Formats: sequence, structure tokens, C-alpha cells
Amino acid sequence: MSSIKLKNIRIFANHGCMTEEEKIGSDYLVNLTVKANLSRAAQSDKLSETVDYVHLNKIVKEEMAIRSKLLEHVGQRIINSIFEQIPLVSDVKVRVSKMNPPIGGDVEDVSVSMKAKR
Repeated sequence: MSSIKLKNIRIFANHGCMTEEEKIGSDYLVNLTVKANLSRAAQSDKLSETVDYVHLNKIVKEEMAIRSKLLEHVGQRIINSIFEQIPLVSDVKVRVSKMNPPIGGDVEDVSVSMKAKR
């Protein structure tokens, strides 16, 4: 089993429970790792036989654009969309981080990590 990783996808979004978060928005970083059998692609050199990281990035951007109150909800939607759209993927691990969260302290980020197997 092989893996493909997308590190620190930077996205501006409006997630959160507070009204201010919906209006103002925040910066987010998304880290994604998927596992798949990439042996055919390694032999054939064909994009159609691998997991296209451009497609993965598109899924992350689309799901991050849909407002959620909880990072857990966003993370699960990303996982679900990857499994629905990319049959070759067997495992997904995603971490969604809100940068400079409004929690009344000097905190660089708050993250939720989730993983699932097909």
C-alpha cells in the first residue's frame, strides 16, 4: 500500500459556532494523506491509474467552502467525498487546523484529525 500526502493546503473559510466566525472568517490549513495501491500506476506511468492529487485538492477546497460549525463535520465531509469520488483510495487521514482561533488566548491553531478506512 502506498500513500499520497498533501501538506498545508491553505484555505480561507467561515467555519465556527460563533456569528463573528461566519462573518469574518479564518485561515485554515488542511493536511491530507490517502492510501491506495499505486503499483499499476508505477508500472504504466498513466495518470488514470493513480490518485490524482489535483483531484484531492479540489475535493478539499469544495468541502472547505461549505460552512460548518464544527471542524469534525468538515473533516468527515472531506473523507466521504474522497471515498465517493476516488474508488482507488482505501484509507484517508485528514487534519483540519484553524489558525489563530478566537479562544481568548495566544494559540497558534486548533486542529481536528480524523481517519477512516473503506
